[in-house]
Amino acid sequence: MSYIQRLKQKWNIDSNIQLLVIFIVFGLTGSSAVKVAKPVLDFIGLVPEQFEAIPLGIIFYWILRILIVFPVYQVLLLLFGGLFFQFTFFWEFEKKIFRRMGLKRFFPEDKN
Repeated sequence: MSYIQRLKQKWNIDSNIQLLVIFIVFGLTGSSAVKVAKPVLDFIGLVPEQFEAIPLGIIFYWILRILIVFPVYQVLLLLFGGLFFQFTFFWEFEKKIFRRMGLKRFFPEDKN
């Protein structure tokens, strides 16, 4: 079984077109999150220069940046997923991610 077939089976996808659309959504979301993050970080005043005087400051900067960009990415993923008619797939994907992060009580398993 090819990697593509295993991925389609894991994600419960039937067509290669849907898989291609999902890959496009992931690509657009990642690129957009990086572009959107810069103005958001500038707006709140989170710039690398502020961390230069702190030992290991650049590491703290990147940790904060990731913590701020993560929710932006999640929202954009749902937005682009909806624009490409794949909202249900990405909503289920998001719920699975949040469950794995320990937020099961907010995103309970479906009772199907």
